Amino acid sequence: MGGSRFDDNDWGTYSSAASTRTIDQAFVRQSINKTSDPRTSFDPTTITVRESRDSDANPNATPVILAFDVTGSMGSIPYAFVQEGLGKLMKEIYDRKPVSDPHIMCMAVGDARTDQSPLQVTQFEADIRIAKQLEDIYLEGGGGGNGGESYNLPWYFAATKTSTDAVEKRGKKGVLFTIGDEPPVDVLTKEQIERVIGGEPTRDFTSAELLEMVRKQYDVFHVVVEQGSGISDYGRDRVVGGWNKLLGEGHVLLLSDYTKLSEVVTSAIQLNAGADRDAVVKSWSGDTSLVVANALPKTPGPVRTGGGKHGVVRLMTPMVA
Repeated sequence: MGGSRFDDNDWGTYSSAASTRTIDQAFVRQSINKTSDPRTSFDPTTITVRESRDSDANPNATPVILAFDVTGSMGSIPYAFVQEGLGKLMKEIYDRKPVSDPHIMCMAVGDARTDQSPLQVTQFEADIRIAKQLEDIYLEGGGGGNGGESYNLPWYFAATKTSTDAVEKRGKKGVLFTIGDEPPVDVLTKEQIERVIGGEPTRDFTSAELLEMVRKQYDVFHVVVEQGSGISDYGRDRVVGGWNKLLGEGHVLLLSDYTKLSEVVTSAIQLNAGADRDAVVKSWSGDTSLVVANALPKTPGPVRTGGGKHGVVRLMTPMVA
């Protein structure tokens, strides 16, 4: 999928209508979008593969996965993204060119232990269908006080059910961001994989194992949303420290202003592609520059696949309404 290209006129028409809708009006689905056609179904058990392929419109497609936590109050993040964030993200990627021809896939993440639909998956798209498919996500609003959400589900899906020309033709990784406010969980069980994603896994997988699997195709980041309740419920050391230990230096982003998500994601992609940190910071203006300055690691380092004590990103600016 992703044979067309994002168009400012299409986005202007869409965003004008989106800006008038409340979150309940934008996200009306009351259950997961499950159809008999794997091309339109968001249920991972019905999906054989999600593809990001080159086309005339996107000759060097780059897969970009955004996996949103939709438990509790986290539904406000995808809501802000369909109203404004998507347009910002696509414009900045096209203008700044940290990667070529972005193909965006959105996922919705919940809790594999308690939720009915803890993973939903759109197609890879490159035009306004990104927003339209995101609005077709079911904001289950579940989760629970059991020590984290299943942010490792997108890793398993991306490692086993995506196929991209970027990797297969050019040996170039995509990028994958999970976005939420809770700690990582340690294990994805065989039973959870069978129920949520399908297939016949032979055993449980630790999150460290899944990270190693998915990093063969994607550079992986996590955005800790500070406006959520995760840090107050579990403590900063458990949330931030847990992600820092798992992902390593430069791959944990603390987001205190969710309206700046697109700018922080773009900046992280730029730095990951080799851009100069100071130049990236100076390219933004006003409050955004301050957010990005605190978001990017002071001394970028290589991707770490093991544990250890590494630096994390701190966003110190207050939330902008």
